[in-house]
Amino acid sequence: MQTRRTLLVTMAAAGTAAAMLTACATSPTPSYTERPPIVFVHGNGDSAALWQTTIWRFESNGWPRDRLFTVDQPNPTARDDDAVAQPGRSSTGESAVFLKAEVDKVLKATGASKVVLIGNSRGGNTIRNYVQNGGGAAVVSHVVLGGNPAHGIWAVKGLRENNEFSGLSGFMQQLNAPKGPNGEEVTPGVKWLTLRSDNNDKYAQPDGVWIGAPGKPTNIGFDGPALKGATNIVLPRVDHRETSFSPAAFAATWQFLTGQAPQSNEVAPEANVVLNGRAIGAENLSLNGATVTVYAVNAATGARLGEAVFTKSIGADGRWGPFKARGDAAYEFVLATPSYGTTHIYRSPFPRSSSVVNLRPERVVPADGGANAVVVFTRPRGYFDAQRDTMRFDGQSALAGVPPKGAGVSSSRLRIAAEQPRAVTGEFNGERITGLTWPAVKEHVTVLELTY
Repeated sequence: MQTRRTLLVTMAAAGTAAAMLTACATSPTPSYTERPPIVFVHGNGDSAALWQTTIWRFESNGWPRDRLFTVDQPNPTARDDDAVAQPGRSSTGESAVFLKAEVDKVLKATGASKVVLIGNSRGGNTIRNYVQNGGGAAVVSHVVLGGNPAHGIWAVKGLRENNEFSGLSGFMQQLNAPKGPNGEEVTPGVKWLTLRSDNNDKYAQPDGVWIGAPGKPTNIGFDGPALKGATNIVLPRVDHRETSFSPAAFAATWQFLTGQAPQSNEVAPEANVVLNGRAIGAENLSLNGATVTVYAVNAATGARLGEAVFTKSIGADGRWGPFKARGDAAYEFVLATPSYGTTHIYRSPFPRSSSVVNLRPERVVPADGGANAVVVFTRPRGYFDAQRDTMRFDGQSALAGVPPKGAGVSSSRLRIAAEQPRAVTGEFNGERITGLTWPAVKEHVTVLELTY
């Protein structure tokens, strides 16, 4: 693997990224009088919702809300074979065309001549493809890639070589072909930053444990996300998603874009909170005909505090808001759909407004047979790490489905035999969410969704 400039940034001292990056000759230090628009691009199978806390941190440090844009790519999961059409999935080419259209909209809406692109995981593939092959180099000033499998997740002959995530694929080979006089892997004229874990990213592992081949080499190293010609930073112990959505990732990104450390990695509360988002299925398509109902709940018990405070039928655009919320209140979002059943989503209070509070249904599956209630504890912006994190689910420190070593699982499923409704609590590194159980026989599922 080619030598790449790499910096080490500890999570506990993320603010020190400022001094490190300033010392790096490849890092820009512009002083913006007007913040350029940023377009955030999610990863494989994900949605714009994952950028919620990152956007909050940008806003809390003074980046204007109307200069921050997210996208929900339709069919966000990569094809098994990039050249073969597959229902509900997208090709690398389709993803790049989608991103170009979204960037063009942002340029037109803001009047800006350049945008910043920030992508997680597969979103980085889309960004690189658009910049290199879709004309993006002319309108993109900076790119930040978190956990991007820049050299593939595996590079094994005979193993799905035409998959987007194979380092041997034609797609990956042409992206990494040497460019410019120094043989860089990134497109010249754009400033690039990569953020990766030291050894805790499930998709940058020498061993094939996370791709279903334990004990077999992937031919990809821990430094797989780094790129020659970029500023490459290591964030110790972060998992795959935390390379983009953690406070440390935000601090490094802010420093790269502005030349200064952020004033704070914390989310600053605001007085008037308005929530919105989309009700969507796994393909990020609108759940037209669904209904969203919101209840204020007792944060300690999950019990509803009176009648619904908001309700709306979902139309073709999928938007379920706007909902004027209280920044100190815990809420239950009830998503009722004709095809998925009813999902009760419990969340921590929202300190700031957000337009990307996307609601996705969780259905009862055959493996839930016999359970009277099903509760899912999920962390969309990171994974559960039994060696690193302090966590409990319904009083148990060992979460079902979460391995004792490694960070590669983001949800745990609890099946409850008791018929009577009761409270269930999920705790993760200080964030605590409590919800009530609902009857699985009536296609109800409870979701405890972490924000941080």
